[in-house]
Amino acid sequence: MLRAALVALALLLAWAAPMAQAQGLQLAMVEQPGCIYCARWHAEVGPEYPLTAEGIAAPLLQLQLREPLPDGVTLRAPPVFTPTFILLRDGTELSRIEGYPGEDFFWPLLAQMIAAAGN
Repeated sequence: MLRAALVALALLLAWAAPMAQAQGLQLAMVEQPGCIYCARWHAEVGPEYPLTAEGIAAPLLQLQLREPLPDGVTLRAPPVFTPTFILLRDGTELSRIEGYPGEDFFWPLLAQMIAAAGN
């Protein structure tokens, strides 16, 4: 049942990805050196991320926790944990995931964030 729901969500994202990208979505990943969960994300998700519907809809923007934000990026609050994944539209925060819950949870959470951004 969960698998069917994930397949349906993936199909929805594949349909919505071009529209989401046109809406200026990006996924900011805030990380820091030595973060084992950041390294885990890069190993488990990083290589395939740009090839997925989510990666196409919201290209990755990598940021360092202790460095200033790039011009044009506005967050509701400064990130505290690494990794923190922040969905941006035209540089403004829409939603975030604090921490890396593992690949099985990351994808559905991100899919929900992107789907909500399309509303």
